[in-house]
Amino acid sequence: MSSGNLFRATVNEYLEGLPRPVQSKLYEAPATCLSIFRLLPPMAKFYIMSMVFNDHAVALRDLYKWTKPSANKLQFEALKRLKALHLIEDDRQTKGIQLNATFRKNFRDCLTGSQDPNAFGTLCILPDKNKVEISFLDTFASQKWETILHFMVGTESTATPSKSVLSLLKKGELMEGPGTSATNLKITNIGFQFLLQDVNVQIWTLLLQYLNLTQDLHMDPVDVLNFLFMLGSLELGKSYMVSNLSDTQISMLADLRDYGLVYQRSDNSTRFYPTRLATTLTSDSAAIKTPSNALEQAVGPDTSTSSNQGSVIVETNFKLYSYTNSPLEIAILNLFVHLRTRFSNMVCGQITRESIRRALYNGITADQIIKFLETHAHPQMKILAKERLDKKIEFDTSHNINTAGGAPQSKGKDSVSQHKLEILPPNIVDQIRLWQLELDRIQTYEGYLFKDFNNQHEYDSLSSYASEVGDLIWSDKKKMKFFVSLSEIGLNQVMVFANKKK
Repeated sequence: MSSGNLFRATVNEYLEGLPRPVQSKLYEAPATCLSIFRLLPPMAKFYIMSMVFNDHAVALRDLYKWTKPSANKLQFEALKRLKALHLIEDDRQTKGIQLNATFRKNFRDCLTGSQDPNAFGTLCILPDKNKVEISFLDTFASQKWETILHFMVGTESTATPSKSVLSLLKKGELMEGPGTSATNLKITNIGFQFLLQDVNVQIWTLLLQYLNLTQDLHMDPVDVLNFLFMLGSLELGKSYMVSNLSDTQISMLADLRDYGLVYQRSDNSTRFYPTRLATTLTSDSAAIKTPSNALEQAVGPDTSTSSNQGSVIVETNFKLYSYTNSPLEIAILNLFVHLRTRFSNMVCGQITRESIRRALYNGITADQIIKFLETHAHPQMKILAKERLDKKIEFDTSHNINTAGGAPQSKGKDSVSQHKLEILPPNIVDQIRLWQLELDRIQTYEGYLFKDFNNQHEYDSLSSYASEVGDLIWSDKKKMKFFVSLSEIGLNQVMVFANKKK
């Protein structure tokens, strides 16, 4: 199974899998409504903002006019997400759709500031005797989270996470072994993939496993989710009162301290501080990187000795240099690089077929390796990549002007826009993907086969629509057959489109 499938269980898909009554109960909390809105794709946000102040249903024919035909795929994905979360409901009388009434009311209250004063936590009025700085919270979060990552990669002489963290790592199949003793646990294939993920993905992976344990811990999952979403809306550096939390939320504080999401001086402290890892739980920022530079970006620039700007240099001869002394980053590089030399501030290695195949056998994909190297690329590599890109664009522009007799053509603009910033040498990227293809000879898909069309026009229109919404996997124009992915909503959309054409 690819890493994309293994880590598809993000908070969005967890919410989609909840029963409708549980989803409706979640929408009673304004902070949850705001957090869920932040997690939606841009097109879905557009639909919500267009209907949040409208108490009447919107006709489907009007809804489709809001976007251009070229945005069919984005429209399909947005409506699919909104329907799965039951944020939109069908109105049979008007044959239109409208927002979930509970969500619309509470989200509208958030936008207008009419929500309950305690909906986003209760700030402590009295100042803390010992003021807690943001830099301290960043250091605290960094130490707690990197303790977990160091333990997973087996770094020597590192602290052992708490028993609750160890049980969660085992429950999430990130580590395996008899019991929950630290000496018996070993990292799994899923754990290797976990190490290369975005920090937010890593945190939500553990939190979703925590949510799966709520029934065993006799905790209300709605209460737990509401608290997590509320944390994502709190202000960094401010302290909040514990007394206004529910019993379930108070019991969660001890576990969240172990993950580095909140800080308390003691178990009996009357206030708590959210860290940057908590306040970015619902952030869609792409600036958050992966270990350990990812954590530096997430929790501040002064928490690690390695550079925030990236440290990895990859040459066309497959040699790799990384200016770092972080044991965590070195351990992660060792997952897919044959490290040969280590200096006080740099490690040298070689990307080989054997090192990549070892990573692939551990469940790490070629795309994850490439993404990691691009994210951690040295600034000089990015500067050189930008210079190469500018030269290509300049050459193509001048070439198109010359061939067009001094007048630039629209085709030239399209060709220029197709250029991409290539941070890594193209031969390195292609070879890593080819090494993965050696293992992935056959791929299987579940879906529906469309055939026996009346004419070529009917086939062309339906196959084009399936391609636009992103469900087309295979097509044969001569035989007039095409295959779409196993998606009930996608199938219905294609069938509705076919009926309209008829």
